[in-house]
Amino acid sequence: MNWLKKIAYLLCLVALLGAFSACSDEGPAEKAGKKIDEAMDQAKDKMDDMGEDAKSAFDDLKEKANEAMDK
Repeated sequence: MNWLKKIAYLLCLVALLGAFSACSDEGPAEKAGKKIDEAMDQAKDKMDDMGEDAKSAFDDLKEKANEAMDK
């Protein structure tokens, strides 16, 4: 292998190492994105809880209506 190929391989290796090391730090956009994701997950969980509560209330109301109809 001649010296030109060795230098080309070395430069590619250095470029890859630089690219990987640059990705380790989180910038403000990544931090904001994580906060948005967390907020969306919390909102989804609350909506799921509200949906379960509404279904439970509807089932209770339905049961009471059926009891009233049977009397």
